[in-house]
Amino acid sequence: MLTKFETKSARVKGLSFHSKRPWVLTSLHNGIIQLWDYRMCTLIDKFDEHDGPVRGVCFHGQQPLFVSGGDDYKIKVWNYKQRRCLFTLLGHLDYIRTTVFHHEYPWILSASDDQTIRIWNWQSRNCACVLTGHSHYVMSATFHPSEDLIASASLDQTVRVWDMSGLRKKNISPGAGGLDDHVRNPNQQIDLFGTSDAIVKHVLEGHDRGVNWVSFHPNLPLIVSGADDRQIKLWRMNEAKAWEVDTCRGHYNNVSCVLFHPRQELILSNSEDKSIRVWDMSKRTGVQTFRRENDRFWVLQAHPTLNIFAAGHDSGMVIFKLERERPAYAVHNNILYYVKDRYLRKLDFTTSKDTAVMQLRGGSRMPVYSMSYNPAENGVLICTKTSNVENSTYDLYAIPKNSDSQNPDAPEGKRSSGLTAVWVARNRFAVLDRSHTIVIKNLKNEITKKIQVSDCDDIFYAGTGCLLLRNAESVTLYDVQQKRSLANVKIAKVKYVVWSGDMSHVALLSKHVIAICNRKFDNLCTIHENIRVKSGAWDESGVFVYTTSNHIKYALTNGDHGIIRTLDLPIYITRIKGTKVYCLDREVRPRVLEIDPTEFQFKLALVNRKYDEVLHMVRSANLVGQSIIAYLQKKGYPEVALHFVKDEKTRFGLALECGNLEIALEAARALDDKECWESLGEIALLQGNHQIVEMAYQRTKNFDKLSFLYLITGNLEKMRKMMKIAEIRKDTSGHFQNALYLGDVSERVKLLKQCGQKSLAYLTAATHNLEEETEELKGQFDLEKEKLPDVYPGAMLLQPPVPVSRQETNWPLLTVQKGFFEGAMKTKSGKGGAQAKMALEVDDTETAGWGDDDDLRLDDDGLGGGGGFDDEALVGGDTEDGAGWDVGDEDLELPPDLRDAGRVAGEDEGYYVPPSKGTTQQQVWCNNSQLPVDHVLAGSFETATRLLHDQVGVVSFDVYKQLFLQTYSRSRTSYVALPSLPPLFGCPHRNWKEAGVKHGVPAVGLKLNDLVERLQTAYQFTTQGKFADAIDRFRSILLSVPLLVVNNKQEVTEAQQLIEICREYIVGLTMENKRKELPKNTLEQQKRLCEMAAYFTHSNVQPVHLILTLRTAQNLFFKLKNFKTAATFARRLLELGPRPDVAQQTRKILQACEKNPTDLHELKYDEHNPFDMCAASYVPIYRGKPVVKCPLSGACYLPEFKGQVCRVTQATEIGKDCIGLRISPIQFRS
Repeated sequence: MLTKFETKSARVKGLSFHSKRPWVLTSLHNGIIQLWDYRMCTLIDKFDEHDGPVRGVCFHGQQPLFVSGGDDYKIKVWNYKQRRCLFTLLGHLDYIRTTVFHHEYPWILSASDDQTIRIWNWQSRNCACVLTGHSHYVMSATFHPSEDLIASASLDQTVRVWDMSGLRKKNISPGAGGLDDHVRNPNQQIDLFGTSDAIVKHVLEGHDRGVNWVSFHPNLPLIVSGADDRQIKLWRMNEAKAWEVDTCRGHYNNVSCVLFHPRQELILSNSEDKSIRVWDMSKRTGVQTFRRENDRFWVLQAHPTLNIFAAGHDSGMVIFKLERERPAYAVHNNILYYVKDRYLRKLDFTTSKDTAVMQLRGGSRMPVYSMSYNPAENGVLICTKTSNVENSTYDLYAIPKNSDSQNPDAPEGKRSSGLTAVWVARNRFAVLDRSHTIVIKNLKNEITKKIQVSDCDDIFYAGTGCLLLRNAESVTLYDVQQKRSLANVKIAKVKYVVWSGDMSHVALLSKHVIAICNRKFDNLCTIHENIRVKSGAWDESGVFVYTTSNHIKYALTNGDHGIIRTLDLPIYITRIKGTKVYCLDREVRPRVLEIDPTEFQFKLALVNRKYDEVLHMVRSANLVGQSIIAYLQKKGYPEVALHFVKDEKTRFGLALECGNLEIALEAARALDDKECWESLGEIALLQGNHQIVEMAYQRTKNFDKLSFLYLITGNLEKMRKMMKIAEIRKDTSGHFQNALYLGDVSERVKLLKQCGQKSLAYLTAATHNLEEETEELKGQFDLEKEKLPDVYPGAMLLQPPVPVSRQETNWPLLTVQKGFFEGAMKTKSGKGGAQAKMALEVDDTETAGWGDDDDLRLDDDGLGGGGGFDDEALVGGDTEDGAGWDVGDEDLELPPDLRDAGRVAGEDEGYYVPPSKGTTQQQVWCNNSQLPVDHVLAGSFETATRLLHDQVGVVSFDVYKQLFLQTYSRSRTSYVALPSLPPLFGCPHRNWKEAGVKHGVPAVGLKLNDLVERLQTAYQFTTQGKFADAIDRFRSILLSVPLLVVNNKQEVTEAQQLIEICREYIVGLTMENKRKELPKNTLEQQKRLCEMAAYFTHSNVQPVHLILTLRTAQNLFFKLKNFKTAATFARRLLELGPRPDVAQQTRKILQACEKNPTDLHELKYDEHNPFDMCAASYVPIYRGKPVVKCPLSGACYLPEFKGQVCRVTQATEIGKDCIGLRISPIQFRS
């Protein structure tokens, strides 16, 4: 049985599959109806209106309806789209056991403990018919899938078959012929007294106890029933009678439910004996049995179209398949070999010709698990796995060269036992036998070599002479000839391996993870899926296309992945060719699906820097959407993204990101938003484009910045205008500031006078020798009451320097090569449009934003073609017709390296753009290292936290804040270059000898020896009894270990030992602190104190501290009169060699205990049974019991604490699955 989905809930009494969607309804004993998506494994909805258990539930075949019946005697019809009950049908007088819809008519069939069966019309909401005749509870009732029959099972030990054709004739019109049909039909009998709606056709008696379930066969005139006599009976019927065919015996308790397999000769049943059994219908013998430990089964349901089943039990529901539906296939060049119906078939992809090649021998019911094809010898290995894997076999066949496709041969194969068989050479194949040894065999199936490998549970093909060996945690590339491992990749439970056509890449597929590696088995990327991964194949361009249960997806080797299209049902990809996906479905039918590969081809071209392909796709393909834009931004191609975007806001952001001021200016004009103008001003200022800066400041009316801009560009004329504007706006501060910039003293004096600041006005005028203003102001002072301010005799003239030249043009920029996309797009859209507009709109500017250099054109002779020189005047005539100047350079040969030297910026290949920013050393550190401390030293706290989360499970970073800041503060050195300049920073490297520009990693100030020294301080605090201080010191050391960098395995081991020491002390000391806080009034409280003291003695601490813990435990147990345990503590204490006075006291206690070696009270403490201490509840977790651990400290916890923050570290998540501690580069090499 292959379990596909399980739920945990109250007892499931009813089940129903949706005919089209991946949904299942479960009705529970607590009155709730649940709607589950079994493909996504999620609960979609809950319906809770019944009062008491709901035993029957059923989806309608076409409408968005389902019906339910419960112990509240009510039948409810629900609309799952509207998420509500539409109406309730009342009439039954006792519990309702089952409710089902008719597949064609608007009827609901219900069975009840009131001994009746009712048929309801859900459209008219009336009871159409009541079927009476059973003399006990009716446990189930069902419609026949095609005929007008009903079967019911009852605790009166009978199964009844009812004919409801009368009801159909009464309620359904006779058809197009109307009454004429009745006249023409001579065999039709006219009942003058009317016919009964439903009559009993057969009564099946044979069960000795009450019958719980009955089911019709979908095609044959067969019925199966299950009863409390633990038997399953098979019945056959015809028009006249029904009789028992056979009985299936094997269940140990009441049979709850039984049904026919919709597509195979099988019967499925489940029972209160906690088992599901599968029976062969023809032999009436058990085929398979599936058991649960604690849960009785109550209901069983088959999907109407798929090969899946659902079973409800005491604690939920399980959805399962009886066998794998994945077809076995192998692809070589343009040929697909696959197994279908015990035939090996061949499909030619080019001609679509599908022929049967040969018939497989053996009548095994188990489907073929996998196959491996050998093109050199035209041989094939067919592997078959049984439910007991140890009994698996393989068959070796030579494919016939000529075969009749209508009646193919059945060649003799060589069968042997083996878990898996794959080819490793032209005439050799490898078999993993049941002892998990790899056996190499030849084409005669004879052993040529045996290879002992440890911990291998499956093997896969890996090219000539190599194998992939799988264990539970990883996959190993193994060289069969040299008998050695070449490489290893950590990925759990790999199910399938897919190699690219040239064997350069391989995809490892597990249930939810895909790992892509190169030929050397270096892991290039890992992709996690929420839904099951089904299959995959490599595209010709090196893209891996794979399927999940409901999508076709793609993955690039750099880790980029996405969805290509959705699927209704799972498929198994065999080949990708252009826009076609060749695949097999679950019925093993070859299919071809169309896909649109544009998105992954675009990304692949971008990754491989094939910019001409990218440009072609940008212009021709319909590539739009936020995901493409975000991808281009993430990969550093905002200029490409710019050409996808129509939204001005997004265009503006992208233009700023790639420094394209022209497009940014266009977008800013269109948006006309203050924030946009401010952002544009900042970027333009960085590029020195003061004309755009001026426009931005004007649009935002940022007069202060505008004044300062005119100051630094030396534009005094506009500064005077700004002063006038400030005066009009009555902005006194701005007015004064502009006067100061201009050095206009009289204006400043005038302004100070207007403000009433006559003292300041007097001082300003007197200092600058403005005699008339000085006298005038002096006369305004009342010298009797006011003191005239003293003029500073050493005052110096405060006058801004006169600008040497006015900065008319923007700052000059480097000429750099134009980007591929920028050049191509520029030719498409035309040049200079934005700059021309800008020259018109910027007030009082005479030149364009980039100056006249952009318009410079040179002649062949290097002379300017416009403006400064008149070519015709120089030459003295028409330059085209005249031949006066014959320089004679037509046949001049120059060296190749000088031929293109005369090309000038401003042509198509180059123009003025800001140079791209280089990579900082901090970024280099992040790129070169996966150690968290290197990212902290680089100031990249976000990536550091992500690494700590992945490696040691840190989820709370409050405790790391101070450590991060301390570490970051020692990442740089600073030194003064010139007194007037800010200090320069240096980035010290720990690998400074070979670092260079791109290979450096930062020097780390914290050493392992530093932590060892701090450990001694923590020991001292512990000895002095300052437990709180000691715990803080130990925790600080423990948290600092992941921020170390060590160089060899010995130091890694020492660091891990340091963590263990800190953990033992933190757990022990926190437990001791907790013990001291507990009350000790009652006996139970005293016993708990003693237990905790005893647990502390098992901590792995220093002998001096162990002596103290043993003394505490010994004294507490002696006081509690548990003399036997106290004596053991005393003996352990004496073995450690304590001080003489302590030893003498201990011997006295030991003598007293030995006189009465008994324990008065029973405690939860067993010194002989090894245990770990739960760091949260302080109770022992004995060996063999479930335990979860902290990924950093290794502290143990009970399972109930999983997901909480560790009490030892106060930073990590308990039970989180992590990579592990990484503090050395050597840990990443394996």
